[in-house]
Amino acid sequence: MKTQLEEIIHQVYHKEKRNLFTFLTGAGISSDSGIPTYRGTDGIWVKGTQFHKPEEFGTLKYFKQNPEEVLQYSLFRKKMFESTAPNESHFHLAEIEKMLQNRFHLITQNIDNLHRRAGNHRIYEIHGNNREIKCSNGCKEIVHLPEEIKGKNIDEDLTAKEIELLTCSYCGHWMRPNILWFDEYYDEKTNKKFSSLKVAKNSGVLFIIGTSGATNLPLTIAETSLKYGAYIVDINTEDNHFTELIKNKKNKLIIREKSTEVLKVIKEIVENLSEII
Repeated sequence: MKTQLEEIIHQVYHKEKRNLFTFLTGAGISSDSGIPTYRGTDGIWVKGTQFHKPEEFGTLKYFKQNPEEVLQYSLFRKKMFESTAPNESHFHLAEIEKMLQNRFHLITQNIDNLHRRAGNHRIYEIHGNNREIKCSNGCKEIVHLPEEIKGKNIDEDLTAKEIELLTCSYCGHWMRPNILWFDEYYDEKTNKKFSSLKVAKNSGVLFIIGTSGATNLPLTIAETSLKYGAYIVDINTEDNHFTELIKNKKNKLIIREKSTEVLKVIKEIVENLSEII
């Protein structure tokens, strides 16, 4: 594994064009922090939760029918995210960014904010994030979730003050989490669709970490990277949609190990490369 990674990283490092080092992450990278994945063997799409299943409530349609329930669950997840900490994989990525600087880009499907807390800055949050809210009726701008609104236990109701803060001051509709739901389309404003595809087009290597590729923009990012000559490195504990995409391609490396160990090796290679050059 290390020899193959060295060859790929050295080659990309010395390219003049299409030489970005891009990392695409999903829920698997946060599993060591205690946040369940969606579609893995232990994911909440498989097991569900005590009160909710994402495929039932994770839609704009369901939100419009049951806004308080969805907002309560969003605040429950906020509390869960805030009670966890970035893990070693997150910190490795932050250190890699420091070394590669503007040649580093991170595209994440995660809304948990752990990459930012670990120190990453060049981030494209293609499924939105849990820090922000926007009007469910589509008016005005995306805003930060007010600091007065704290995380909740799963059975805690919204207070009158929270309901006031979660009501759009312009049109009176509910504010909603700034995340992508299952019945919505990717766009640039919330999901950085075109920005992330531009990064993919200019990547020399795309490292895919802890994601199954079950949604269309991540797959399109991988397809775009391949089209323009990038290497694809699939780092996951099990086969996935990306594996199927790249299995017959030359510019690929499939690694079935924990992301922590692989990222440690990548970090060491980049570190040594920087020192040599």
